[in-house]
Amino acid sequence: MEGQDGGGYGLGVDLGTSHTVAVLRWPDGRTRPLLFDGQPILPSGVFLGPDGRLYVGRDAQRLAQADPARYEPNPKRRIDEPAVLLGDREIPTAELLASVLRAVANAAVEAVGFLPPAVLTYPATWGARRREALAAAVAQAGWPPVGGVAAGPVVDPDDAEPTVRLGSAPAAPAGPGSAPVVPAPRSAGGGTLLVPEPVAAARYFVDVLRRPVPVGSALAVFDFGGGTLDIAVVRNEGVDGNGRPRFAVIGSGGVPDLGGLDLDAALVQHLGTVISVAHGPVWQQLNQPVTASQWRNRRQFWDDVRGAKEMLSRAATAPVPVPGIEQALHLTREELERVITPLLRRGVFETATVIANCRLTADQLAGLFLVGGSSRVPLVARLLHAELGIAPTVLEQPELPVAEGALAELAPAVPAAGTEAPAGVAGVAPTTGVPVSPAGGLVSGAPAGAVPVSGAPAGGYEPGRAPVATAPHPVSPGQPGAPGSPPPYGAAGAPAYPNGPAGGGMPPTGGAARLAGWAELLRRRVVWLGAGAAVAVVAVAAAAVLYLTRDPYPALDFAPFAEVGRIATREPDATTLLTTTGGDRAYVGYQRSDNRLDVAVVDPTTAKVARWFTTDETAERWLWLQALPKALIVRGGATSSSDPGVLVGFDPDTGKKLWSRQISGGAEAHSYDEYVVLLDRDADAVIGINARTGREWSLPSPKGEFGSDSAVEPVHTPGEYGGTADAYGNHMLPNRGKEPGLVEVGADGSVRLIDVAAGKVLKERANAADTDDLLLAYEGELFVAPKSGGYGLARFDLRTLGTPTTVYTAPDKSRQPVDLLPCGEHQVCVLETAGTDSATAQLVAVRTDKAEVAWRRDVPKGERLRAVGQNIVVQTTSSGTTVRLFTPDGRKVLEREGVASRINGGNLLLFDDALSTYPGTMSVAGVVAKSGRLTQLGPLKEVVGTSCSWTTSVLICAGRSEFVLTRFVAE
Repeated sequence: MEGQDGGGYGLGVDLGTSHTVAVLRWPDGRTRPLLFDGQPILPSGVFLGPDGRLYVGRDAQRLAQADPARYEPNPKRRIDEPAVLLGDREIPTAELLASVLRAVANAAVEAVGFLPPAVLTYPATWGARRREALAAAVAQAGWPPVGGVAAGPVVDPDDAEPTVRLGSAPAAPAGPGSAPVVPAPRSAGGGTLLVPEPVAAARYFVDVLRRPVPVGSALAVFDFGGGTLDIAVVRNEGVDGNGRPRFAVIGSGGVPDLGGLDLDAALVQHLGTVISVAHGPVWQQLNQPVTASQWRNRRQFWDDVRGAKEMLSRAATAPVPVPGIEQALHLTREELERVITPLLRRGVFETATVIANCRLTADQLAGLFLVGGSSRVPLVARLLHAELGIAPTVLEQPELPVAEGALAELAPAVPAAGTEAPAGVAGVAPTTGVPVSPAGGLVSGAPAGAVPVSGAPAGGYEPGRAPVATAPHPVSPGQPGAPGSPPPYGAAGAPAYPNGPAGGGMPPTGGAARLAGWAELLRRRVVWLGAGAAVAVVAVAAAAVLYLTRDPYPALDFAPFAEVGRIATREPDATTLLTTTGGDRAYVGYQRSDNRLDVAVVDPTTAKVARWFTTDETAERWLWLQALPKALIVRGGATSSSDPGVLVGFDPDTGKKLWSRQISGGAEAHSYDEYVVLLDRDADAVIGINARTGREWSLPSPKGEFGSDSAVEPVHTPGEYGGTADAYGNHMLPNRGKEPGLVEVGADGSVRLIDVAAGKVLKERANAADTDDLLLAYEGELFVAPKSGGYGLARFDLRTLGTPTTVYTAPDKSRQPVDLLPCGEHQVCVLETAGTDSATAQLVAVRTDKAEVAWRRDVPKGERLRAVGQNIVVQTTSSGTTVRLFTPDGRKVLEREGVASRINGGNLLLFDDALSTYPGTMSVAGVVAKSGRLTQLGPLKEVVGTSCSWTTSVLICAGRSEFVLTRFVAE
C-alpha cells in the first residue's frame, strides 16, 4: 500500500474474543504465524497483578487460578464499557486490549527487529465508537503511527474498500512491564490499518485459496471463534487501482454468546449429570470450586473436555479424565453431536437470516467460508450444508485465514533479488510449514484455551438466552437475464430512443401552474363580481392557495426519548421477535417454542395490547409481519429457501384467520392496499391474492430461450414515499393507490403492465428491457436503466407502453447505474459510478419532462438511495456508515455518520450506526428533511435494531423477550 514502508515485511492480526492470531509476512512473500508460548494462538485474557502489571495470554491464565477476580478472559467483549473491574481496580478497556496488542508487537519485534506495517481486523458489526476504542488501544500499545477517529475514519479511496486508515498522532507510552515497540521506518501517510474481519477472510478465500468470487457476487463468512459467532456477507465490488478485488460488507450479524467455550460448557454440563449420579461430591467441587486445588482441578477438567471435543473430530470416542475419579469417562461422537446440535442450529438460523437480509438465497452465493477455531467441529459444516444447501469451505487451521487475509491490504511483498515469490495472487502463500517463534519469547507452557474463571462477561446475551433474530420484508432483486436475449433499450448496441421531453399532452400539475390557474380564475371573477363578492372570492382563493402550497409533511416536534411502556412475550426466552406498524396500530410477534407465531395488536400511544392471537401454522423461522388497511399478513419460512414456506392473512380487528397458503420458499412478495402479489420463480408465475378473501389469480411468466426468470416492479405512488418505511426502506403501509399495478419484465425481454385487482395484462411491449435492469415504475411512468457502461435512462408511458424516450444518457462509457428513485416532481435520481468503483459515485437528478440533467453531485462511496417525500438520501454502509441528504433542488442539507430511515415524507430517524440483529445500544436522532435540522433523541438500550418499526411519534423495538415502546415527539 502506498505510504507503507516496512522493507516488504507485514503483520496481520486477528484480535479475537478468546484468542488472538498474528501472521508475519517476509519480503519474499512467505507467511508464517507468530508463536506465543510455542503455540500459534495467544489467549486474549488479561490478568492484573498485585504490582499493577498486566499479564496476557497463558501467563494470565495461570495467574488467574490463584485470584480469578483479577482476570478478564474476553476483553473484546467489554468494548462498550469504558473500564473493567479487576480485583479492586478499574482498568480502561482500551488498556486491556492494548496489553494484548503490545504482546503481539513485542513478539514481532523479537522476530524481525521492528514492528512491520500492520493490519488489525475488527468485527463487521462494529460501528464508529467501537472502532475508536480499538484505535485508542492501538495507540496505547505503541503501534505508530496511529491517531484518534473521533471525526470518523478516514477512508483511503485507493485502498481496497472498506479498509480504514487511521491518521497520524503520537503513540501512547507502553503499559507497565512492557518493552518499547520499535516501529518500521515509514513514509508520511502510513499507519496501522483496520479492516473488517470478513473482508480479510474473503481476501484469503480469493488470493490464497484461489476460489472465484466474480464481480457482483457475494461470499458468506461464518467466523466461529472461541467466544462469539460472527456472520457476514461480502460482495466483490470490482477491482481497485492495483487490480485487486474490492470487497464490501453488505450484511452482518451473529450470536455474541455462542462460541467454542459455549460448546465446552454444554459438554461439561452433560458430563456433570453423569458424574453427579455416582460421585456427587466430586462434581460439586468441579462445578463450584473453593480452594486453589479445586480451581486447578476444574481448569484441568475443562481442558480435558476441550481436548476430547477436538479428538472426536477424528475419532468415534474420546476419554475424559475426571479429577478425583479413578476411571476416565468416555465421550462418544454421538453424544457430542446430540449435546451441541441445538447450539449450532442457532448459528445456522442466524446465518440464514443474515443471507436473507441481504436479499440473497444460499444458491446465489459464490461460497460459504468457515473460519475461527470452532469451525473445525465437523458437525458445523454438516449442519450448514444440510440446512442451507451449500457446501462450506473449511480449512485444517481455520484460526489463520483472517489474520493472513488481512495482509492483502498491505503493499504486495517484493521478492529479494534472485528469489521468486511464492505462487498466489498478491504474492501471498498459504500458511504452511513451521511457525516462527521469536527469540527469547514468553515462557512456554501447556496450551490452554479460555478458562471459565471469572463470571459471565458483561454485554451481549445472557447465558442460555436464545438470540433475537429478525428478517426484513423480502423484496428480492431481479434475476440476471437469459443469455442470448436481444439487447434491451439503452444498452450498448441497442436501438437508440428518440430524444426529447416526455410526451403525453398532460397539463402541468406543479405548484406554480396551480397558482397561475388560481390567479387567472381570480382575475376573471373579479371583473364580474361586486366588491363584496370579490372579497369573498379573494378569501376562498387565498384559502385554496394556502391549501395547495401547504407542506404535506411538516417538521415534527422531536423530543428526547420517553418510554411509553413494555410488552412481555407470553413465553420466556422467546425467539425471532418481529414488529410492524399500520396507521394507528402496531403489531408485535414472536416465535413460540412450538414454532407457531404469537401476535399482539397494540395501541402504540399507550403500549396497551388490544388482543393476542396465535397462528395454527408452524414455521422453522417467521420472517415478517405486513400491515394492510384491512388485513395483517405474516410470512413463515424454512431455514433453507429451497423448502416451502407459508403466508397467512388475519383480520386485525378480531384476530380471526382469513386464509392461509403454502408458498415457495424463494417467492418474492409485494404488498398492496388490498392484495399480496407473489413472483413465484419455481412455478414460473405471478400470483395475486386478495388480502381479505384469499381469492387468487395467476399469470404464467413469459419464457425466454434459456429460461423463464422474471423481474417485477410495483407501480409506486407519492403516498408510498411519503409514508413510514422500515429499517430496510420497505413501506410499512403500501399506499399504492386505487388502481394497483405491477410491471413484469419477462425472460424474453418483454415488459407488461398487470392490473393487480383483476389479474389481467393491460399493456405489453416486446424487447423492452432485461431482467437485471434497474426499474422504477412511478406515477404512470416506467423508467429503465440497463446496468451497463454508457447506459441510457428510458422513459415509458405506462398507459400505452409505446415507443420510449431517452431522458438521460451517461456522460461516458464507464458510468453505470447503481440505484434509481424519484426525487421531486417530474424528477428522478440515479446513483451511478465509473465501473464498479464506489469512490466515483455521483447522484444525478434528471428532469423527466425536459429530458435534461437538473443537477449532479459527487457522493463518494454512495451505495444506495432512500426517498423521503421529494427529498433523497444517499446511504453508505460498507465503508463506515454515512448519510447524505439532498433536497429536490440539489441542496445538501445533511452529511453525517449513521443510517437513515424514513418517518414520513418530511422527517427521518438517524441511527448512529448500522442496525444489528442482536441486542445492543444505539443512539438516535430526529432529522427534518427540508432543512437537515437534527435533534438528538437519546440512546435505545438493549434492543435489536433491525426489529424496530415506528409511527410518526413512537418507536417499537424488540428487546430480550419483550418489546419496548418509546415516544420521540413532544406530547
